[in-house]
Amino acid sequence: MIAPVERHALVRAVALAQQAVVRASPNPGVGCVITRDGRVVGEGATHPPGGPHAEVVALRSAGDRAQGGTAHVSLEPCAHHGRTPPCVDALVDAEVARVVIAHPDPNPVAAGGMARLRAAGIEVIGPLAATDPIRLAVAAQLEGFLSLATRGRPHVTLKLAQTADGALVAPDGQRWLTGPAARASVHRWRAARDAVLVGSGTVVADDPSLDAREVVVVRQPRPVVFDARLRTTPAHRVARAGALVITTSRAPVDRAGALRAAGVEVVAVGAGEGGGVALDEAFAALGRAGIASVFAEPGASLAAALVAGGLVDRLVLHVAAHLGDGQPRRAVPSPPGGAWRTERSGGAGRDAVLHLVPVPGPATTEVSEPTSATAANRPVEEHA
Repeated sequence: MIAPVERHALVRAVALAQQAVVRASPNPGVGCVITRDGRVVGEGATHPPGGPHAEVVALRSAGDRAQGGTAHVSLEPCAHHGRTPPCVDALVDAEVARVVIAHPDPNPVAAGGMARLRAAGIEVIGPLAATDPIRLAVAAQLEGFLSLATRGRPHVTLKLAQTADGALVAPDGQRWLTGPAARASVHRWRAARDAVLVGSGTVVADDPSLDAREVVVVRQPRPVVFDARLRTTPAHRVARAGALVITTSRAPVDRAGALRAAGVEVVAVGAGEGGGVALDEAFAALGRAGIASVFAEPGASLAAALVAGGLVDRLVLHVAAHLGDGQPRRAVPSPPGGAWRTERSGGAGRDAVLHLVPVPGPATTEVSEPTSATAANRPVEEHA
């Protein structure tokens, strides 16, 4: 049983971890609070890759006061040598008496910290129950890391904007369906993710930069393009150092060379149905590149393919409620074998915003599918 004072320290550790989630990726952003005799004597959060982890930062802050104290960590301390030594070794060397853990580490490479601590005579409390609000908060915080550790691919948030009746283009032909507030929220999402993903059709049609603007940015997201035929050229704004283009072996070699000369990383995967990139292989490649979270802003065909492939973990749907005169409909189909559940909802200026997550089986929040007439209004995004 975890005492209220220890739960309070874990909540503080989760708050500290929030500061580190983006800067630490693809490592987990972790928080650690060390107490002794009921007082906080040290705390810290994970630094960027290569820097100290939360436990080490907190132990340095506590100094000799950590001896005999309790370390409260949002994630099970690691037990392996990576860029830095194991955190369990630092805790053992500091002679802490107890470690309270909110969430276990599912990474088979790094797991085992609890066993190592117990073997050293340190009392281990936790992890918390799977339904505990603190553990759920850590799981939400670390959704990218947990996705990489358990599935080998990044967590995917898909963003779409539609009219009230399910069209993905404005009826007046204007570029923007949604207002400034909704568009500003997109940049906040970008700033909080490792990468922003589009297909080659979006690159050719809109020449986006795929960066985060007018928001506080710890680190710019990587631009990622799925482009089986390499229609992306060095003249496009995404073709810059740090960008990643996923293509196939069928792509012209000279085009790949031109992109690499511009600083773009080009990775070939197998071809999927219809000649586009094989999506499962593409996302596995993103995982190998250390990308733990993706914000996808594709056109209709790639969006539909991501949903049909079961690759969407969250759908952020912006609805221009003042546009469209037909029956209210959602512009995307249900996920395979299930439905969408509302995670949360709200507004951004004049627009409604729904955050939907896939769930197996029917859900009461499920809404009707678009008609063929609505589908005909969808812009075409080609990832082939």
